[in-house]
Amino acid sequence: MKRIELFSCPMDVATGRETVELIRNRVEARQFTQHVVVNAAKVVHMQRDIVLAASIRACDIINIDGMGVVWAARMLGVDVPERVAGVDLFDDLLAMAAECGFPVFLLGATSEVVQATAETIGGRHPRLIVAGYHHGYFWDDEPAIVEKIGASGARLLFVAITSPKKENFIDRWRAQLGVDFVMGVGGTFDVVAGKVRRAPVWMQRYGLEWLYRVIQEPGRMWRRYLTTNLQFAGLLLKAILRMPRRQVH
Repeated sequence: MKRIELFSCPMDVATGRETVELIRNRVEARQFTQHVVVNAAKVVHMQRDIVLAASIRACDIINIDGMGVVWAARMLGVDVPERVAGVDLFDDLLAMAAECGFPVFLLGATSEVVQATAETIGGRHPRLIVAGYHHGYFWDDEPAIVEKIGASGARLLFVAITSPKKENFIDRWRAQLGVDFVMGVGGTFDVVAGKVRRAPVWMQRYGLEWLYRVIQEPGRMWRRYLTTNLQFAGLLLKAILRMPRRQVH
């Protein structure tokens, strides 16, 4: 696994399997690990949000999620083996946690969604220990939630809160969480609980998951994706124009 810089954003070039094995080894060694996935929107927001940028740079593992970022890296000459989608990595890590006996804690989404997520993953992975869960609306008493997580005995923590709140929360409390691994998973709980459908595989392969989200939630998503996708395209164009012509792929 090697780390690269793309538009001032650090990223680890790795496969999903390599990532899971690295996390397993670090958890077994009780080596705290903060993980994040980056997509086009997150790369764009990092350019002007210095707190978010610092939170991401503090992470131990930074995977590439979003085919747009994968394609951009390849166009700039970086050999990216595959996209490591957060929702897929989440399920792979649950399988690993069940196999190794690592308890997990779920934090985020609504009360109904996080409960449904806990029940669903328990059905998928019968040996999995869900040490606890809590909804994502706790900002009036963050210390109490941090204490609850620490008292649960969880080894892995998954945080399903929107960016940049989740990255900043994790970075702010990392020393007090009492877990060995923490990962922001965005809207993954909504997908697992069945509230939001995931895009068909062919749309995932062609980098069109964002379009599928817009189709499902046009009022909330179209402006966000249009704006960030255009800004990301602008970053890529500037980077290409700065390259020696013979290096452009």
